[in-house]
Amino acid sequence: MNSHTRRNIAKLIAEKSLLSQSLKNSNKAAWYNVRKENLTDEVYVKFVQMSLDKDTEQFLDDSTEQSDNLITQLWQSAVSTVLNVFMTKTSINGLLRRGSMFVFSLEQIRKLLNITYFASGSSLVDLGAGDGATTEKYTPFVNHVYVTEKSGPMIRILSQKGFRLLNTETWWNHKEKFDIVSCLNLLDRCSEPINLLNNIKKSLKSNGRVIIALVLPYKPYDEFKSAVPDEKLPITGETFEEQVSSTIANVFEPSGFNVLCWTKLPYLCEGDLNQDYYWLHDAVFILSV
Repeated sequence: MNSHTRRNIAKLIAEKSLLSQSLKNSNKAAWYNVRKENLTDEVYVKFVQMSLDKDTEQFLDDSTEQSDNLITQLWQSAVSTVLNVFMTKTSINGLLRRGSMFVFSLEQIRKLLNITYFASGSSLVDLGAGDGATTEKYTPFVNHVYVTEKSGPMIRILSQKGFRLLNTETWWNHKEKFDIVSCLNLLDRCSEPINLLNNIKKSLKSNGRVIIALVLPYKPYDEFKSAVPDEKLPITGETFEEQVSSTIANVFEPSGFNVLCWTKLPYLCEGDLNQDYYWLHDAVFILSV
């Protein structure tokens, strides 16, 4: 390792240390709070306030510990640069077993479902399940869990974890309808989101529930086509709250769904050489038909 490389690494470590301290001191309540004045009474009354809990804190601690492993991070960064030429980011993360996501804790999703309705012993399908880290949150209270996924490395991880895989092109024609359909951060990353919502409705039992997480502000992109999706959801507004209201009025209701409750959560991702962890703002909805 030459002196120039050593200086660059030392600079990176120093900058990351400052950023890590800033992250520790940041106001994480902002991840969960909404501006009531920007919401109608009809939308706000369905809002469920959440907060930082032990499971979320544990994810942040684990992510920070992994991010601080300099040798591993340098190796993964080098390999990722090479693989990025011919693989999607999702597949690279699956191959390297990194970049795991955190949408909600077990208690947070249990709270959202129990507020509306929950039948123990039910069946669930998690669409675009990734490495199954979030899917595992469902297993304590759902008997039968199915998954779909396009990424080859992620499919192997899901199979190793024992999840039952369904075809991404035909999953909604499963022999039995589902009690719960989970669609987490997929509507803005698939080519035909309206068609996806229609298939979700087809696959759901009459008294079933749909869990949808959507990053706002809405910025659609189809990773597997490296392009803007064929369909774009008619979401308008500038603020998080305005886009939540638009999603309900312009997307869910015209598609035949009723919003039972919703919340705001951080969509967290494990960090890397530059930062302990990353986050986006997620609106998480519980729907019925």
